[in-house]
Amino acid sequence: MKKLIIFGIDDMAEVAKFFFDNDSEYRVEAFTVDREYRKRDTFCELPVYDFEDIERKFSTDEYEMFIAIGYSHVNKIREEKYNAAKQKGYKLASYISSHITCWIDKEQIGDNCFILEDNTIQPFVQIGDNVVLWSGNHIGHHARIGNHVFITSHTVLSGRTCVGDNCFIGVNATVNDHVTIAAGCVIGSGALITRDTEPGAVYKNQYTSKYIKTSNELNYFKSHNE
Repeated sequence: MKKLIIFGIDDMAEVAKFFFDNDSEYRVEAFTVDREYRKRDTFCELPVYDFEDIERKFSTDEYEMFIAIGYSHVNKIREEKYNAAKQKGYKLASYISSHITCWIDKEQIGDNCFILEDNTIQPFVQIGDNVVLWSGNHIGHHARIGNHVFITSHTVLSGRTCVGDNCFIGVNATVNDHVTIAAGCVIGSGALITRDTEPGAVYKNQYTSKYIKTSNELNYFKSHNE
């Protein structure tokens, strides 16, 4: 069994531990968070260590890491910790459920990905790094998913769609074929997207020609990409 450290001590970290322990070649041995957020010494009956000096306790040659952080600030926080772990020298593990239908080589899926049960991934799909596909999504043929993306449950990405970096797509959203979701977009639950979107915008309900600007999410995205 490969040895794994999980960054995070919240619900997503607990879910990640469950799936890694029960459906992967990894064994979770510890958790880590930034020192200022380490309010406990244990989580899920395992020790919690400061991220700042984690490599002194767990060798980067012997242990891998998984960043279990959600979609806050259009995945920017998860992206920051992903990069920080890589800078320390850790290899980032991916969890790919054994209960998916996948017609691409899983070795081509990026690192630090979290792909849960009942996803259908059709031929010629490309999936980047640090991507979350929660349960029950349909990823159509020739679709491309960028880096640092979070797709919730029962989303449909039709054939030849493209999802840019740092996007969030809500439950039951549908993206029509050949549509591009620009970087930094937030697609609301149940949204129907039939045309290309504008970068860093929020969409809800049906989108055909107008888009809705975000407030906090868009301002954060712009401030980190100017």
